[in-house]
Amino acid sequence: MESYLLDWANLLLRWLHIVTAIAWIGASFYFVWLDNHLLKPEAPDLKARGVDGELWAVHGGGFYNPQKYLVAPPNLPQHLHWFYWESYWTWMSGFALFTVLYLFNAESFLIDRRVHDWSAPAAIASALGFLAAGWLVYDQICRRFGHRKDGSIGNDGLVLGLIAVFIAFAAWAACQLFAGRAAFLIVGAMIATIMSANVFFWIIPGQKQVIADMRAGRPVSPVYGQRGKQRSVHNTFLTAPVLVSMLSNHYGMLYSHAWNWVVLILLMLGGSLTRTWFVKRHKGVNAWPLLVVVAMMLVALLWLVKPVGASSTAAIAEPALAQVQAVVAQRCVMCHNAQQAQKGVRLDSAEALQAQATQVYQQVVVQRSMPLNNATQITEDERALIGRWVQAGSRP
Repeated sequence: MESYLLDWANLLLRWLHIVTAIAWIGASFYFVWLDNHLLKPEAPDLKARGVDGELWAVHGGGFYNPQKYLVAPPNLPQHLHWFYWESYWTWMSGFALFTVLYLFNAESFLIDRRVHDWSAPAAIASALGFLAAGWLVYDQICRRFGHRKDGSIGNDGLVLGLIAVFIAFAAWAACQLFAGRAAFLIVGAMIATIMSANVFFWIIPGQKQVIADMRAGRPVSPVYGQRGKQRSVHNTFLTAPVLVSMLSNHYGMLYSHAWNWVVLILLMLGGSLTRTWFVKRHKGVNAWPLLVVVAMMLVALLWLVKPVGASSTAAIAEPALAQVQAVVAQRCVMCHNAQQAQKGVRLDSAEALQAQATQVYQQVVVQRSMPLNNATQITEDERALIGRWVQAGSRP
């Protein structure tokens, strides 16, 4: 019953997390796109009101004319729409999902004793430490290298380079401490925490300060808008790395690789470069070489994580079903039997094994996601044995 309720919690939290993430990322992408497409106004009345850029658009049967003020409009309207709950709910639902799936099951999901042998409390504390440390280090990078003495924005290229180096180091460190699947997720969660903290600690407080100064009749500093935009632009470049780290944790061929930290870094870098191409394209800049680099990286990844020996099995004798059953009984049946059929899969009979042959091949041989964290110590020879049997037709 407990497992059944946890499955429901998993489903509902995952659903909430995806919906709120779509809302947050969609709004973020839209405003970055909008900033890059605004045109200087020509109408005298717009210039007189302090409008710095405008855009005409058509959508859903109507016409829209968004306008951006250099600092703020002369007369602030009473009702303003804020964009922050999308960010907060994405982080809260993601953290709740992380707690239900990983922290409550640290022995199974966080820890791989072949990677690092430690206790569940230590692994949990370290996972939470990654989230907190990620934000603290990132924020210090921005403060020390991205802010001039007068408070304005400094060399953001240097800031982005240092952030990339830090994230790469975090990916390496996570893969030395946690099970591969958990390591990928923790790095993604760390970056997502940075993004949401940007909204909570910088973007929204800065906007609130501008509004408070305007309503109190005080001069409005442009620094708040500059810093908010800096963090917002960082968020747009970090979005793709977060998404790919989350999605890739469903593919064991990636996180179970001996060089899984290299795989993760290349995936995140490819996502960030692709997002950079879109941003530059929206500015009218020709950046096609970026996509060429991404394509080359993907080819390198395809070669790096390809199944070993998959094309040379024809010359080896076809295994008997009894040999495969012996491996499955030792490595898989404890979680896939009549009493405990994880994910509805049973492998405790010849008929059941033949019926699930394709799925077993995909999970055990190709993606290498099962056994989970290789808890039953299946060997490479045993994976190859299963692969040859399935490729030969899964015959009895």
